[in-house]
Amino acid sequence: MKAVTWHGRRDVRVEEVPDPILKESNDAIVRITSSGLCGSDLHLYETLGPFMGQGDVLGHEPMGIVEEVGKDLTDLKVGDRVVLPFQICCGSCWMCDRGLYTQCETTQVRDQGMGAALFGFSKLYGEVPGAQAELLRVPQAQFMPIKVPEGPADERFLFLSDVLPTAWQSVAYADVPDGGTLLVLGLGPIGEMATRIALHQGFRVIAVDLVPERLARARSRGAEVIDLNAVDDVAEEVRSRTQGRGADSVIDAVGMEAHGSPIAEVGQRIFNALPQKLSAPIMSRVGLDRMTALYTAIDAVRRGGTVSIIGVYGGQSDPMPVMTMFDKQIQLRMGQANVKRWVDDIMPLLVDDADPLGTEQFVTHSVPLSEAPAAYDNFQKKADGTIKVVFKP
Repeated sequence: MKAVTWHGRRDVRVEEVPDPILKESNDAIVRITSSGLCGSDLHLYETLGPFMGQGDVLGHEPMGIVEEVGKDLTDLKVGDRVVLPFQICCGSCWMCDRGLYTQCETTQVRDQGMGAALFGFSKLYGEVPGAQAELLRVPQAQFMPIKVPEGPADERFLFLSDVLPTAWQSVAYADVPDGGTLLVLGLGPIGEMATRIALHQGFRVIAVDLVPERLARARSRGAEVIDLNAVDDVAEEVRSRTQGRGADSVIDAVGMEAHGSPIAEVGQRIFNALPQKLSAPIMSRVGLDRMTALYTAIDAVRRGGTVSIIGVYGGQSDPMPVMTMFDKQIQLRMGQANVKRWVDDIMPLLVDDADPLGTEQFVTHSVPLSEAPAAYDNFQKKADGTIKVVFKP
């Protein structure tokens, strides 16, 4: 089959790789009909190379048709149309029973000290072959697949794999009070969808980015926007719009590769230039993130407010302004999205013919797998209006 594979910093290729096979009696094989390109994929493309292997198959936002099932699967059938969560979870362990699917005790990557295994996401998370491919082996298929109805386009349901539950959790964790103001930092796919969800829930939303197309999309949905290129101090601008207090809640949807962090950016590049045997253990202990977005979140949130961190961070030595956080009585909530915890909340909006979150118009670029290298490059550079890419194998 054809798949998108990793070969180094900013080097992805479309190659022939072996078709996946059933390995366990609760596995399934899914023929992929759509697979998303995520901002988290860009961390592998640019920053987390020390944890990648040559030829690793990328991608963790899959949707498709069940082609083969293991002998122990009774509720899943060949021909079912399914979406797969990005994390691999059993649904029955102590953590899963509490809705903490990203901490699944059955699939935890214990040798790396990490939570549940993820599709297509480095040695840190199990090095499981990913979904930017023609076929995908799905472990724990007695629980993983989310069955969706026939009829609507893939784009109506595809984002249940990651974008929708991740954005939904970011808003839930932000704990915006009734009538409150939510600040969203970063209008990539997750930030923009969080903006749409928060607006749908009736909150005032202020959204920040530096890309005109992203700002225009958020504005068209009803958000107030701040152009990062047009203000000297985002937090001061937010306070000027909120009676001097700051936002009740802030979502950091940017993560480890924020603009405006030149020293940390150089450090990340140095780590990636080292041989893997050196860079991975060093980065695991003293790696640094580009922290501008998180510092802005802490500055811009009001006293007693909440910061929800949904952008991915990978540093172990990031300096934090703990005195400010303590003095302002800030609450922090963060983590990978527990996808299936939120599906029942989201599904009614997807089967609604009105499509209130605009999922069918969310994609900016729908391309074949053969165009993956260019799609990664454009997404990383924010070129050609690239906001959300979907591959169609």
